[in-house]
Amino acid sequence: MTGLSRVDWPSALHAAVAACGDGCAAFLEAVLGDEAEAKPELVWLVLRYFGVLTADRVRKRLPALRVEAESRMRASAATARGMRAGSGEVAVGAVAPSHAGFFALDLWQVQHRRFDGGMSPLLTREVFIAGDAVTVLPYDPVRDRVLLVEQVRMGPLGRGDPLPWQLEAIAGRIDPGETPEDAARREAVEEAGLVLGCLEKVAEYYPTPGAVTEYLYSYVALCDLPDGVAGVFGAAAEAEDIKGHLVGFDRLVEVMAAGEIGNAPLLLTVLWLQRERDRLRG
Repeated sequence: MTGLSRVDWPSALHAAVAACGDGCAAFLEAVLGDEAEAKPELVWLVLRYFGVLTADRVRKRLPALRVEAESRMRASAATARGMRAGSGEVAVGAVAPSHAGFFALDLWQVQHRRFDGGMSPLLTREVFIAGDAVTVLPYDPVRDRVLLVEQVRMGPLGRGDPLPWQLEAIAGRIDPGETPEDAARREAVEEAGLVLGCLEKVAEYYPTPGAVTEYLYSYVALCDLPDGVAGVFGAAAEAEDIKGHLVGFDRLVEVMAAGEIGNAPLLLTVLWLQRERDRLRG
């Protein structure tokens, strides 16, 4: 196994190239073409599919792989430790792609340093790969109301929820080359036809750290929300069907208390807005 506390890209890339053997260069060229300036993170992700998927199939996954590569770059820049006592010592063995669609599922073999000083047994863990994303709740401090969006979601449907439509904040993945703030503004136009004003950061976090790589940047955005601004929006190319709801702040709190909000990003954001509302209105 390779001892990597975080992904050491030169070492990881060298190991991936060695595992590919003679066909490595041809596979990379078939997938990446003339993209000679590809980041090592992207090259490593592409090489993991060598011998697993055809070059054509991997090339079709490049948009998702670019999102994953930039998510890894943002993760590698994190330095805060605070009260966490973990050593950071993780030995990474085989990482085997198991599914590769819009999202992906990988099988990881890892060992890590335990709190008692010893090493854990060899662990095989499934990791659901989803890129970094944003959520943003538009808030009009003058009218004291927000805009929620509603759409059908596969998670509740797969769980057996008879009404899998969710009330949410505007949300979407961060595209390559975007900042989280850029993505929030783009998604507001796509999902609600809104141009946002000042962005207030709520938090950044892993919503499901036990098995999912997704990392969220959540915001409240100050903006103008007059009557009639809520409509039905969404990107046609992604078959999105997204309905907006204008909701007064007091009603928003009632909806949350009644259990009608069933997703963590919006719950977290409403609680933040409860705390910061007076400041924003001032």
